[in-house]
Amino acid sequence: MNILAELDDVHTVLDGFAGTTRVSQALAQSGYNTIANDVSVWSEVFATCYLKSKQPDKFYQGIIEHLNHLRGYDGWFTEYYGADEADAKRPFQRKNTRKLDAIRDEIDRLNLNWEDRCVLLTSLIYALDSVDNTLGHYVAYLSKWASRSYKDMVLKLPARFPNEKDHQVIRADVFETVKNQVVDLAYFDPPYGSNNEKMPPSRVRYASYYHIWTSVILNDKPAVFGKANRREDTRDNVAASVFEEFRKNDEGNYIAMEALRELIRKTQAHYILLSYSSGGRTTKAELYNIINESGKLLKSIEIDYKKNVMGAMRWTNEWINSEGDYKEYLFLMEK
Repeated sequence: MNILAELDDVHTVLDGFAGTTRVSQALAQSGYNTIANDVSVWSEVFATCYLKSKQPDKFYQGIIEHLNHLRGYDGWFTEYYGADEADAKRPFQRKNTRKLDAIRDEIDRLNLNWEDRCVLLTSLIYALDSVDNTLGHYVAYLSKWASRSYKDMVLKLPARFPNEKDHQVIRADVFETVKNQVVDLAYFDPPYGSNNEKMPPSRVRYASYYHIWTSVILNDKPAVFGKANRREDTRDNVAASVFEEFRKNDEGNYIAMEALRELIRKTQAHYILLSYSSGGRTTKAELYNIINESGKLLKSIEIDYKKNVMGAMRWTNEWINSEGDYKEYLFLMEK
């Protein structure tokens, strides 16, 4: 949050695409009144766990110990996502999906408040993530078991932090949220489509990559399809994000970039901090034009995660890439 430290008139910040809520958590810990927004139910759960839950650790620790000692059984999650050690092409070993079935049903039976359920569900998703057989998403699974998949799934208490402010958690389309919220600064890190021309237009990542998380949260045992047993409601023609759309409109402009232009224009904020990748659908020059239509650029920063450094950036019509590596960029603008 160093880039915000120079802005002494910022008190309320909207994280428009909160995702796993790492940015929302950092904002809250830095003392900002934080609004975490996302369309996904799992993001809402993470945000509620970290920004809204108030019970002391000992309250949850007792419940977590109870859940860890449950005897597993074959249920819906085991049927679709568990496999024996001799098999593969599933995200989890059967011993862990049996625990998942037991724990998830027990959380419903405990009849807890929403904020408390969110702490336990966050713990459950983190535990699953530590024993999965994937490369970090759930649209394809490894053919040979990853070493971590052999571990026994164990729930741990999420590392929450003291919350003295009244943060907000919203699950809604970002356009609906910016229409109803007035903030000092909005941070946008949209899910953007690849600039790979060979990428099929139907490939939608955001909803499909974490479909199992959605099923764990809802415990609704939905109909599934495909080799990865994705939820029916994550089909590409149902769960598409306009920000991932790499096709062009009739005017020859990228649909995703037109959506970003509209979002910036409609956002009710003094400042906007935009995160974007060199792997997205546009050049920095195009982003510069979008930004300056609604305000002025104050600062741009290039982030090299491999080198763990941040540096100033020059404007060109192309992305500044070192040996073709994708980079992340931050653009701070004033409206």
